[in-house]
Amino acid sequence: MPDPIFSDRRLAAIYDALDPARSDPPVTVDVAFMTANVAQVFLTDDEWMSTLRALHDALRPGGRLVFESRDPARKAWPQWGRDASYNETDIPGVGAVEAWSDVTDVADDLVTFRWTYVFRSDGVGITSDSTLRFRTRDELTTSLALAGFTVGEVRGAPDRPGREFVFIASR
Repeated sequence: MPDPIFSDRRLAAIYDALDPARSDPPVTVDVAFMTANVAQVFLTDDEWMSTLRALHDALRPGGRLVFESRDPARKAWPQWGRDASYNETDIPGVGAVEAWSDVTDVADDLVTFRWTYVFRSDGVGITSDSTLRFRTRDELTTSLALAGFTVGEVRGAPDRPGREFVFIASR
C-alpha cells in the first residue's frame, strides 16, 4: 500500500514543487535507477530482495543498477522535525502550501515520520505517514550479492556528501 504522498491526488500534484531540485545522473541505456532514497521504502528483507531480483532480471548482462541510500550512522532523522523542515511554497495553480515533517517513531533501523501539508487556499490539512529502513553499507552490499549483482563502486552523493551512499552495481 503506497504512502499517501504517492496516492493522494492533491499531494501527488505538489510533490515535485516541494522536493528540492536534484541533479540526477543523465539517463543512460541499460541502466536502472532508484533515486530519492526509494531503496529505503522496502522495509522487509523479502520486499528488498524481491525488488533486487526483479531489477537483476530486467537488466541485460553487464547492465547497471544505481541507487542511493542514507547512511544510518549519520542519523538524519533528528533534523526532520517541524523547526528544521517547515516551509511555505507558492505553487502555480494550487496556491500557498505549508509543509513540515515530524518523526513519530524510531525502532532499530526503521524511522517513521509524518509530513503535514496545509493548503492555504481552503485551510485543508493532509498528512502522509512514511517509514524508511536504514540499512548499513555492509547490509546493502550483501543483499546485492545475494541478488546476483557485483558492486563496482560505492560513492557519496554529490549533493549530500558524507550522508548517503550511492551504489553502482552490475548484473
